[in-house]
Amino acid sequence: MNKLTPNVKVLVVDDQPLIVEELSEFLESSGYRCVPCVSSHEAIDAFVADPEISLVLCDLHMPDMNGIELTQYLQKIAGKYRLFETILLTGQADKQDVIKALRIGIADYYQKPVDLNELLEGIQRQDALLQERKKTEHLGHLNQKMQFLAASIDGLYHDMASVLHAESIEPPAPQEPSKVQAPIPSILKQLSPRQQDVARLVGKGQTNYQIACDLGITENTVKLYVSQVLRLTHMHNRTQLALALYPNAASQPTTQPVPPAQATCRSEET
Repeated sequence: MNKLTPNVKVLVVDDQPLIVEELSEFLESSGYRCVPCVSSHEAIDAFVADPEISLVLCDLHMPDMNGIELTQYLQKIAGKYRLFETILLTGQADKQDVIKALRIGIADYYQKPVDLNELLEGIQRQDALLQERKKTEHLGHLNQKMQFLAASIDGLYHDMASVLHAESIEPPAPQEPSKVQAPIPSILKQLSPRQQDVARLVGKGQTNYQIACDLGITENTVKLYVSQVLRLTHMHNRTQLALALYPNAASQPTTQPVPPAQATCRSEET
């Protein structure tokens, strides 16, 4: 496996100190900077104190505040402008807990005992996705500044024309409005953003394997998302969902070739 250059700082949270130590040492040996914590309250203090933390690796079952509650609290602290993702570790495969975790936006989950190499691959995927999100966010801020600058220049031309009474000085042509994002189909409005992403990819005919590679999550996580989407949209199968989303694409092929380079995704298609 090719090693990627780590970009995120990882908050490692578990009420068992030995597990925290083992995970931190393993990730640090792979180049990641880790902040070890043995309680949710300690993790909250560390998250607030260190804005470089953008990935939280935490246990589901902890006293006082479990991993889901901790993530929800950190999401309130982070607000809209601090990006971070959570990977959940659980010793008990309780499907309802996992579904609840996915609903609040937890990126992925792994069952204990954790395969450290598999966990590292998952962290590297989230690392790469976070960097892309940061780039997109940065470009969005730049675009807002450019729009503000363009409006200021346009106003300046109008002021000059008014002061000089120079009818020959024409204000610059207004910029063409940016393309409005296509409206969300009504069938998807009740879904979370991640569920909408999965639904669109299912609608395009992608397999669980392809969706897992595109979103940087495991196939087991994709299966849970697909199950949620079908239930919430009252669809019986993937084909019915695809026809509801893309009624004009019924005659087109529904599958795409799988890129051979995406070797980190494990096929678990059902």
